[in-house]
Amino acid sequence: MDFFEAQAAARKRTTRLVVLFILAVLGTIFAAYAAGLLIVGQAERYDPSREGISRYSERPSLWQPKLFAGVALATLAVVGLASLFKWNQFSAGGSVVARNLGGREVDSRTTHFNERRLLNVVEEMAIAAGTPVPAVYILDDEPGLNAFAAGLTTSDAVVAVTRGTLDKLTRDELQGVIGHEFSHILNGDMRLNMRLTSLLFGILILGIIGRSIIWSLRFGGARRSRNNKGGGGGIALVVAAGIALLIIGYVGYFFGRLIQAAVSRQREFLADASAVQFTRNPAGIAGALKKIGGYALGSSMNSTKSAEIGHFFFAQAFRSRFGGLWATHPPLPERIRAIDPGFDGTFFNPPEVVNVAEQSFVSAGLAPARPAPSNRAAPGIPLILSMAAARLAPATVGTLTADQIADAHNLLESIPPRLRDAAHDPTEAPLLLFALLLDPDPRVHDKQRQIINERRTGATSALTTLDELEALLQPLPAALRLPLVQLSLPALRPLSSPALEAFLSTLDALVHADERVSTFEFALQKLVTHTMKVARNPSHAIEQYHSFNAVTSEIAVVLSTLARAATSDPAFAPEAFAAGASQLKLIEFQLRYVEGTETHFHPFNAALDKLAAASFPIRQRTIIAAAHVVSADGHVRITEAELLRAISATLDCPMPPLRAPAGTAT
Repeated sequence: MDFFEAQAAARKRTTRLVVLFILAVLGTIFAAYAAGLLIVGQAERYDPSREGISRYSERPSLWQPKLFAGVALATLAVVGLASLFKWNQFSAGGSVVARNLGGREVDSRTTHFNERRLLNVVEEMAIAAGTPVPAVYILDDEPGLNAFAAGLTTSDAVVAVTRGTLDKLTRDELQGVIGHEFSHILNGDMRLNMRLTSLLFGILILGIIGRSIIWSLRFGGARRSRNNKGGGGGIALVVAAGIALLIIGYVGYFFGRLIQAAVSRQREFLADASAVQFTRNPAGIAGALKKIGGYALGSSMNSTKSAEIGHFFFAQAFRSRFGGLWATHPPLPERIRAIDPGFDGTFFNPPEVVNVAEQSFVSAGLAPARPAPSNRAAPGIPLILSMAAARLAPATVGTLTADQIADAHNLLESIPPRLRDAAHDPTEAPLLLFALLLDPDPRVHDKQRQIINERRTGATSALTTLDELEALLQPLPAALRLPLVQLSLPALRPLSSPALEAFLSTLDALVHADERVSTFEFALQKLVTHTMKVARNPSHAIEQYHSFNAVTSEIAVVLSTLARAATSDPAFAPEAFAAGASQLKLIEFQLRYVEGTETHFHPFNAALDKLAAASFPIRQRTIIAAAHVVSADGHVRITEAELLRAISATLDCPMPPLRAPAGTAT
């Protein structure tokens, strides 16, 4: 299943989830109506002016339209508002989930051995998949072995692991767990998980209200009863209403948990299989699962909030009170046998003492025990790629393979340590991005330094650091520049809104210092601004356009700009445009080449922003068309590959670094 098929499957699961949720709400409404009949019936039948049996009137009708309408509207309002409230909480992105469980974000500059190892694994996975590097969290108070990924988009995604996972797994096992979580990131499961949690909260809120009513009357009810003669009946009705809401809410919650379990279990087998595919090392994830079965704490979580998001986790986070009915994950033996058919049922036997201080660098788990397979002789990608490599690129969107991870590992190892340290430092990461934009032309270079000098506090030390980074960047292969930008993104996320605005303003001034925009400058600026924008407001990344006709002009602008940027011969640009337009059969004859200059990116930028709100089928075909445009002249330069990847990132369709197919000349 490719990226776009996975997104379509996620949408189908979302549709099924909504249907199941509607059924659960309908059941809740009918249960509430039944409770309302009993309460209202008792109130209507009771007449304190009469004595004995004569106090009671006739039995009320079982069908009361006004009562049903009132109960239905009230239930829908409460459930809907509660779900919207929870979804609004999640609108800030995956970090909200991690912090709610007590997570601590890992400092990208950490020197802690296990934390550094975790960051290395996550960075390799992200670079290999072409996604922004997720924020990484550690649940320090959780000794069990577990992990989860959360977020609404790849730009606000987080990966969180428990303290037990960090300390007890080898690098291969940790890589298997992180690969499992990246499967959820790439397959659209994260957003589905957030929606499911919001809907479950809406159902549960009725039970919470009922429990609050009962608790509020627990101590004050008797006193009010003594002080108000004849008020006992009213209090009894309030208590009855509270108990009814409590029962109704938890009945709905019971079925909500069934929905949660049903949606979650099958996806875990797929994520396990994906982790094996990503790492090409079944022993890694199988070893992690065996350790969960072997350690006494297993994958259990201490936090009482874990059950609410149990479907997020790598393994079962809470003990199901209803056996397999509420289990969000398949049994461990089944998961292990799906990976290792020869599994004999024997779990990991934990040693009494583990002394990692005396282990070697490799055995301790910081480096892979064996080099990952790769068919590339040297790190990075060639300066010029073949037409075939570019046209295969859309098929790699959202993929993650062992070769890609190996390439990413080699690529990261090729970046000088000083530059990697700068990319991880919130103070130096902006300067690193500035240094990437410095122009070789002395006149433009001096103007850019002046811009930085005027806009940065502590400019003297900033310029010294800038000079140091620039000297290291000059010999850096072109293929390492965009991955270096990806590495820098997590360090920019902690910036305050004013600081981020100032940084982006300076970035824009540097890009336009020579009054023209190069392909790389646009790719860098667009990647940074889009990722930061979505990371700050992930709920804004919603689909608004489902018809090609709604975005025809924007697609024409994108393909036209690409055609001019991908050729040195302006006369060839219309031909390159036609090569891309031919991939969009539904609107091919509506697309018209848009004249403009090679360096005029303003319409291109606006068109991409609108296309980012289009449905995934539209984005998929646009990326395929773009790949045909940049390869129309028979080859793809590194700047064209960077631009293609920046377009994919803007459309939230992560594209790995382009590589030539085996046996293809470049």
